[in-house]
Amino acid sequence: MSSTATRFRIISAAFLLPFLLPTTGMSAEVVELRSGHKIMGDVLKADTSLLYVDIGVDVLKIPMEEVKSRRPVEQEEKIEEVKGQTETESLYMTATLPDKGLKELVEQFGKGVVLIETPSGLGSGFIINEDGYCITNYHVVEQETRVAVTLFQRNERNEFARQRISDVKILALNPYFDLALLQIPKREGIPFHPVYIAESEDYREGDDVFAIGNPHGLERSVSQGIVSTRNRNFQGIVYIQTTAQINPGNSGGPLFNERGEVMGVTNMKLQFAEGLGFAIPVAYLKHFLDNYDAFAFDEKNPNTGYHYLDPPERTDFGELPR
Repeated sequence: MSSTATRFRIISAAFLLPFLLPTTGMSAEVVELRSGHKIMGDVLKADTSLLYVDIGVDVLKIPMEEVKSRRPVEQEEKIEEVKGQTETESLYMTATLPDKGLKELVEQFGKGVVLIETPSGLGSGFIINEDGYCITNYHVVEQETRVAVTLFQRNERNEFARQRISDVKILALNPYFDLALLQIPKREGIPFHPVYIAESEDYREGDDVFAIGNPHGLERSVSQGIVSTRNRNFQGIVYIQTTAQINPGNSGGPLFNERGEVMGVTNMKLQFAEGLGFAIPVAYLKHFLDNYDAFAFDEKNPNTGYHYLDPPERTDFGELPR
């Protein structure tokens, strides 16, 4: 927790409300702090020194000098969805999403996260459009041709129900960026719930993030953390390093920013360590999707899309002839 946050006093809402409500009309606002954190709640009172924000079960007493900006939630609720015009560009959607609490974001976008199943193991993935296109890691489906997914849909009792779909198609593979594009067959009565891809790489060290996946087969697990480093180099490729817990089974799942936009694809962790997870940045994901036909998968071709012969090595290192 930042030093700014430690100066906030959490005081009893029951004690404050009778005194504060007559002095102001409550309005839901997004309050951005100078530390970079954001708070959403009902503003009960504001004076020259303090801002009182009701966050549901408590009231935060925030020094005004720590407030960077305030804006009504209504302004944030409008989603500006962007979808490409060509077939390649329309594979995924980007949007300007509103700030929401973690519980709301998990409720809204958790439906787009799926369980990937192959004969050799389990992984995670996420749906990117209404045609059932799905992203996961290459290593989740490596050397596999039989892939199934499990979707988690709400039933009439508002409970999550599993919907397993087999015969999932592998559309494209890129082992260098550890990415794979799948297509889930449509089934009557089973809608797809795509998530949004982040428009830009505007994340910084310290930003809040969360991951949804199936670590060790524990379905729909949520882990929260921050961006530790935005560009950790491994073998010439940069990754997002995060404190959000990443474990086997999380592979291929989304790493969300604090607005619920996919900013990375979780794919690995440091062995025998905790809080050292890594995700493929959204820039690599977009490059893969924008050029997915170059990585097209053909199960009948053993050299499909990714296998290239190395150039011959030079063996004569003597003096070159003049």
